[in-house]
Amino acid sequence: MTAADTARQADAGADALALETPEAGLPEQFYAPAEPTPVPAPHVLHLNRPLAEHLGLDPARLARPDGVAVLAGNRIPSSVRPVALAYAGHQFGAFAPRLGDGRAVLLGERVDRDGVRRDIQLKGAGRTPFSGMGDGRAELFPVLGEYLASEGMAGLGIPTTRSLAMLTTGETVSRGEHHTGAVLTRVARSHVRVGTFEYFARNGDPASVQVLADHVIARHDPELRDSDRPYRDLLAAVARRTGELIANWMLVGFVHGVLNTDNISVAGETLDYGPFAWMDAYHPSACFSAVDVYGRYAFDQQPRIGSWNLCRFAETLLPLLGADADLEAAKTAAYDALAEYDSAFDRVWQAGLRRKIGLAEETAQAGDTDLAGRLLNAMAEQGADFTLTFRRLAAVSGDDPAHDDPVRRLFADPEAFDVWARDWRARLAREGRDDAARRAAMCAVNPAYVLRKHHVYAVYKAVLDGDTGDLDRLWRVLREPYADHPDMAAWAQPPAAAERVRWTFCGT
Repeated sequence: MTAADTARQADAGADALALETPEAGLPEQFYAPAEPTPVPAPHVLHLNRPLAEHLGLDPARLARPDGVAVLAGNRIPSSVRPVALAYAGHQFGAFAPRLGDGRAVLLGERVDRDGVRRDIQLKGAGRTPFSGMGDGRAELFPVLGEYLASEGMAGLGIPTTRSLAMLTTGETVSRGEHHTGAVLTRVARSHVRVGTFEYFARNGDPASVQVLADHVIARHDPELRDSDRPYRDLLAAVARRTGELIANWMLVGFVHGVLNTDNISVAGETLDYGPFAWMDAYHPSACFSAVDVYGRYAFDQQPRIGSWNLCRFAETLLPLLGADADLEAAKTAAYDALAEYDSAFDRVWQAGLRRKIGLAEETAQAGDTDLAGRLLNAMAEQGADFTLTFRRLAAVSGDDPAHDDPVRRLFADPEAFDVWARDWRARLAREGRDDAARRAAMCAVNPAYVLRKHHVYAVYKAVLDGDTGDLDRLWRVLREPYADHPDMAAWAQPPAAAERVRWTFCGT
């Protein structure tokens, strides 16, 4: 019996996880059939039970052997034919014409309890037609990182793919050394990327670009079907979502690390957690990816690169934007739509900065963004922790500096905070908001917890030793990052000097 035959074996348990065929309605040129490669000894390290329930799945069934077999790719629900999606992409500015899902299999789709259609994908499921020389497998460390990071991002209220389950496979994968193999079950509104559009546009197939655009409109922007210019409006919608997303990342100190066009979701979700990091000490040019030697995707470059990627998306749509192949009209429509990106980014970023320092939107003044920017500058100069500075600022009094020590000692020279805080308190006085209300509002937008890389490493080491207790505790904290969790305060701590993570890796 072949591996595919083994995977195709379906039973009542597998069918009870009823899924629909993935990317229903797309013609076959958008994907390749891809059967997951069975693994010898699948074991669930963690199951996202709340997400399972939101998807209308029974967590108890998923945790049983028949459910585990589906999550591992050893059994496939008989209702679907899994696929690997085709896409291209600009990677560090250079175009790669054929990428695709080289280690991921789109198992099926499911409508959640909110009526939203979700992809269910197995990442690390073995070779596909897009694998090239790769083995299609995943190692535990990046799977663990994405599992925790995606839940942490969701807890922060920022659009993201989610992770339903994380399994070890009972086999090792070779990445120079031998590592524990793992499979991640990823959930997304869709896996269509800017690079998906590039795949067909660069191959001179505008008909497929139009089919794909119509598919995205039907799935994500159905209100545009009645528009007089649906493709221009689609570009504007994706630009708006992307601008809002990147601004929200930056407001919590997140660095994606590899913002290639194949990692830009048209659904506006955070996609592909590779060399990501939430900053500890703030610096505007923070860059952690070991392969990003020129800082193309550094923290402060994310707004620029988001715009660059959207320009590549606009190029794919040009044949759809101008009547009768009118290129100038198409360019004008594209520029008009792309303006939504800067508008969305600036709106979310500036309003977010005001909220982070405790200023209400309805009392906005011209100097508010500059006031917040001066705090960021002081943080960068003094090595202050990004997350803790804003969280501790929320706790201090708006009119009495006597108890400022918890936040001011985050600065190498606390006087730098004192100078800024005098102007901040003067601005609060002009606003006149109740101090308790201001503190509550700040705590609602300034998390106490983000996923810090040294904690990922610590949890990973514990898991390798057979202890998943810290994994579960950190996962629970990340689900509610704006709460204090006094008994979990250790997960809020920045790294000691010996724990600092300077470089991160894709893990592929």
